[in-house]
Amino acid sequence: MKFEIPNWVIYVGAVGQMFTALIYPYIRHKVFDWYNDIKKLKPLNQEIAKTYGRYIQGLNFSFGLISLLLADELKNGTSLAVALTGLIAAYWTGKVATQFAYYPMYQIPKKLIFKIGEIGMNALFITFALVFILLFVYNLLLLKTSPL
Repeated sequence: MKFEIPNWVIYVGAVGQMFTALIYPYIRHKVFDWYNDIKKLKPLNQEIAKTYGRYIQGLNFSFGLISLLLADELKNGTSLAVALTGLIAAYWTGKVATQFAYYPMYQIPKKLIFKIGEIGMNALFITFALVFILLFVYNLLLLKTSPL
């Protein structure tokens, strides 16, 4: 294959994913007042909501760390590269679809910084989806053209 995805494209996705994991607690607390809403739930439901929040944060950071440390392996055309890039692509594509299908009906605070943040985060989510869709397709093409 003549076209190769440069590692810097993967690194952009990696750093961005890690950033979303690190900024996630701030967004929950300052933008969505999430912790006060959580207090209205029964104790078990509070813990479930917190656990899922941590899962999301952990996945975002883990996907970023994997991308940062294993960029070459994410584009080598192996079955594992296809599977992992497909998983990450599906994760971020689902996030983007959910973001635009369901979240517009909710209001974020009207401060300019939050509006800029919303646009920035949506741009990041779209970037992640595109980077990993590109990697997934790239790996699929390599897999099909690899000699057995």
